[in-house]
Amino acid sequence: MESITIDRLGLSEEVLRAVQELGFEKPTPVQEKVIPLLLKTPTDLVALAQTGTGKTAAYGLPIIEQISIADKNTQALILSPTRELCMQIAKDLKKYSKYVKGMSIQAVYGGTDINKQIKALDKGVHIIVATPGRMLDLMYRKKADITTIETVVLDEADEMLNMGFQEDLNNILQDTPSDKNTYLFSATMPREAEKIAREYMSDPEKITVGKRNAGAENVEHLYYMVQAKDRYLALKRIADLNPDIYGIIFCRTRRETKEIADKLINDGYNADALHGDLSQQQRDFVMQKFRVKNLQMLVATDVAARGLDVNELTHVINVDLPDDLEIYTHCSGRTGRAGKKGVSINIVHSREKGKIRRIEQLIGNKFEHRQVPGGAEICKTQLFHMIDKMQKVEIDHDQIDPFLPDVYEKLKDLSKEDLIKNFVALEFNRFLAYYKNAKDINFVEKSRRDFSDRPDRQRRPSRDAGRTRYTRFFISVGSKDNLNAGTLIGLINRYCQDREMEIGKIEVMKTFSFFEVGEFYADQVLAAFRGAKFDKRSIQVEVAQPREHSGGGKKESFRDRRDKKGGFNKGGSSKGGSYKGRRRERH
Repeated sequence: MESITIDRLGLSEEVLRAVQELGFEKPTPVQEKVIPLLLKTPTDLVALAQTGTGKTAAYGLPIIEQISIADKNTQALILSPTRELCMQIAKDLKKYSKYVKGMSIQAVYGGTDINKQIKALDKGVHIIVATPGRMLDLMYRKKADITTIETVVLDEADEMLNMGFQEDLNNILQDTPSDKNTYLFSATMPREAEKIAREYMSDPEKITVGKRNAGAENVEHLYYMVQAKDRYLALKRIADLNPDIYGIIFCRTRRETKEIADKLINDGYNADALHGDLSQQQRDFVMQKFRVKNLQMLVATDVAARGLDVNELTHVINVDLPDDLEIYTHCSGRTGRAGKKGVSINIVHSREKGKIRRIEQLIGNKFEHRQVPGGAEICKTQLFHMIDKMQKVEIDHDQIDPFLPDVYEKLKDLSKEDLIKNFVALEFNRFLAYYKNAKDINFVEKSRRDFSDRPDRQRRPSRDAGRTRYTRFFISVGSKDNLNAGTLIGLINRYCQDREMEIGKIEVMKTFSFFEVGEFYADQVLAAFRGAKFDKRSIQVEVAQPREHSGGGKKESFRDRRDKKGGFNKGGSSKGGSYKGRRRERH
């Protein structure tokens, strides 16, 4: 069925004039379903739609139409998860109400002077757009009266709940009139959002645009499989293969965000980091650079990037797949907006294939496995990108023409072919040099029975042949270094990169630890951990040798000592070096 035009939604002349000036011609699917409904019937509403589908106009236009300008009391409250989204919503509503005389809209949010916001509220505001924390603060100060409101909007409700605003939302909603209308807009519908709908809404209308919890239809989902140590190299090659990239790179931790941003900057990319350690002023500065495209790549944690409203992103790249798979929906939904195509790229290692499959089920979309590009492919892409830019460059003849006679004279001895070669070499040598001997970093999965590349090794014995025998290793970090069993397993996986490896017992001490792996992999472990680091500290891994008994020639293993004493002997501290060579004291 063909979509209707914007002028058939039932908007007033003033509002229609404003939105048409903004270039609105046809409503998006969520606008087409929501606007006529809210204009016609006062109701509670639950609307599920992805970020970037036009939700602000879907609820904002009906709210503007229903405001009584003569009534100076606050009539609508819109709650959003972040300062950036709050400001964007208020900005959009002011544009939509450009020709509605006397309309007053105020954004209130943290990180800025509350007194200025209080002065604005004192003058009378029809619509308040707020973050939950700042709204509660104003309510406690008795500077924001929401007892007269007729409509509450929970925009990006799932994000607000993910960010821990459950209690704040409850406190705000409890202070609103019972006969108000509540609109809940969300990309996903977690249990907490369903609970809010049950407690604060009465028989709400339900509208879903696309599949529930689905990813945006305009987004292509790709993944590249590499070893963990090659993630940055893969990211760099992906960026070089897409010279016009304008995207967000998602990392799991603040530290990883800083490290990757620093590497990109040092390698000459227009990039910067967005994380929780930045002040609001620094955050605003970074975001402004990104919005005006002075930055091509913004490196951020999911938490730091929540609520960002940036259009025209070409790519979203996950350096780490999120633990909460629903977060993937939000991250990927930041590209492919407003009818444009986007790409969601995931850099994964072999143990994350299960996550890929679960996300596919969640979003109802298949991921395409791509090979990390090699040097020749990247150089060809960059070369033709440079040639395209040269062909499309705008020439200021008034500035350039006076220099051309001398330029022609200087280049007269060069043939057309030599001129082109010199131009390409001058602009392109650094790429050719960097990728000259670029290795293949794609992860190659080995068959369980294929040991042809390990001729010097004995075949792994079958599990049916008997119980697996393990080799025990010493590692020179412990709980004092923030190591636990989980991080130690992660460390083994990161450096060894063999999903067939069997890991046995793990014992984490204060300043050192022990772990076991199948004896077949002993040499592989020793080789993998040469030069390894944990939290920027060099670590030592060696086979744990049995100790010599302090009273004579009998040898006793460290495990035997522990088992006999029912725990580790305090006299056997790890101070003074590695485990090897330290003797057990007799008590």
